[in-house]
Amino acid sequence: MPIMPEQPELGIKAPDFSLPATDGNKYSLADIMGENGAVIVFICNHCPYVKAITDRLVADAKVLAKEGIGFAAICSNDASNYPADSFENMIESAKNEGFTFPYLHDESQEVAREWDAVCTPDFFGLNRDGLIQYRGRIDEGRKDPPPSGARRDLLEAMREIAKTGKAPDGQIPSAGCSIKWK
Repeated sequence: MPIMPEQPELGIKAPDFSLPATDGNKYSLADIMGENGAVIVFICNHCPYVKAITDRLVADAKVLAKEGIGFAAICSNDASNYPADSFENMIESAKNEGFTFPYLHDESQEVAREWDAVCTPDFFGLNRDGLIQYRGRIDEGRKDPPPSGARRDLLEAMREIAKTGKAPDGQIPSAGCSIKWK
């Protein structure tokens, strides 16, 4: 049974962070922000829901980058009990999956708690002012690909946020595995 986040209060300031990435650099929220906003998604390496969307995640991140929207993924899982989510395995995963965006390691889980992240994947869309405007899914595919012609929820929401500063009504939450807390 997948975990789904509750719809948060939108329009609140996104918490800042400073986390190491699989590319050897450290990133803050300001480093991720694009001129038209940003997407922060909590993922991990072993979750079947994340594995099922990874190709679409990488593709949408590339499209959004061209439209001035920053993108980063954060892994907050307890790697001691879930070794597939270790930092070393994150480095391999980012390389193997062709991530063109920072993949950040939240070893303390402090960032996930500050963002109220609950599952993998858990998407947060920010406007150019760093206010959370979207907390929904990438699309209607969960463990299976979405049907042909399906709406691209995240992409469409972020385009609206870039244009108007606000996300659409009727956001459908993401669903996935729970974050593996220490």
